[in-house]
Amino acid sequence: MKAILVGLGSAGFSWYKRLRDQGLLAAVVEVDLAMKEKMLDDPFPFYTSLEEALQNEQADFLVNVTSPMRHTAVNHAAFDHKLAVLCEKPISFDYEESIEIVARAARDKLPFMIAENYRRMPYIRKMKQLLDEGVIGRISSMDIQFYRYHHVQRRYTVSILDDIGVHHLDIIRYFTGREGTSVQSKLYNPIGAWQEEGALINAYAFFELEGGITVSYNASISARGTETPWSGNWRIEGTEGAMEVVDKEIRLIRDGKVDVIDDISGVDETDTLAEFLASLREGREAETSGRDYLKTQALVHYTKLANESGRTMSIEVPTL
Repeated sequence: MKAILVGLGSAGFSWYKRLRDQGLLAAVVEVDLAMKEKMLDDPFPFYTSLEEALQNEQADFLVNVTSPMRHTAVNHAAFDHKLAVLCEKPISFDYEESIEIVARAARDKLPFMIAENYRRMPYIRKMKQLLDEGVIGRISSMDIQFYRYHHVQRRYTVSILDDIGVHHLDIIRYFTGREGTSVQSKLYNPIGAWQEEGALINAYAFFELEGGITVSYNASISARGTETPWSGNWRIEGTEGAMEVVDKEIRLIRDGKVDVIDDISGVDETDTLAEFLASLREGREAETSGRDYLKTQALVHYTKLANESGRTMSIEVPTL
C-alpha cells in the first residue's frame, strides 16, 4: 500500500520518516515550499497542491497531518478520490464539522481513523489488560493528574483540552469501556501563566460515566512543579482494590498489599500506523476509527459547554 502524506511540519516530518522507512510513501503535499528541504535528496514527488497530487499519484490512503483548521478540507478531498484516511487529532476543532466528516466516511464506506497514540502506549495497554481481568473488581472511580509546562508556537489559540486533554479523555473511555453521561468543568488561566488571548491553559472536570463511574480530572500546561508523564498519573479505585500509575509505574493495591507490575509483556504494542494498516488488510473498523473517536471528542465538546454555561451538562453520545 502507498500513502500521500499531507503536511510536513514537525509532526508531519515524523510521519514522513515512518512512511518512508516502511516503504509506504507515494508523495508529499506541503504548501510551504521551504519544507521540501527536510526531504534532502529523497526521490519522492513533492506537491504544493493537494488536488494535483490526488490527480497524479496512485495511492491507497492519505495521512492528514495538517493544522487542525485544515483537516476537514483535506479529508473531504481524500474522500472525493475514494481514499482511506488516517488523520491526526482532532477530527476538527468544530464538533458539528467532526460529525459531518465521520458521517461522510460512513456514508461513502471509506475507512477513517484518528491517530490516537496515547492508548497504544505499552503500559497503558497493560493497565487495560489488568482492568479487563478484574484485578481490582469493577471500576468505581478515577482520578487523573496531568502537569507539564508546554508553551510552544502554534498556528491556533491553545486549548488544553484540544491539545493534550483529549488524549486523557480517550483513555478514560478506553479503560472503562463506558461513555460519559454528564460533566462539570472549569477551564481557566492560572496566575503566572503566559498571556495569550483566548487561551485555556488549565482544566478541572468532573465526569459521570455509564454505570455510575465517576472521574475527576486536573490538568495544566503551565505547571512549574514536578512534571507528570504526558499520559498523566492515574488512580483507579475498584470494588476489590485500586490501581495507581505514577511516572508510568503500575501499582496494584489489594488487601493492604502493594504489587508493582513491571512485566508489560503479552499486550498488543502496535502503533497507530500498524493498527490502521491491519484494519485495511482485514476489512474491519480501526480501534480509533472516526466513528469511535467522535465519542471522545464529545467529551471535549461538552466539557467546553459546561465551562461556558457554568452548570452541569448532559453528554449526548453521537451515534453514526
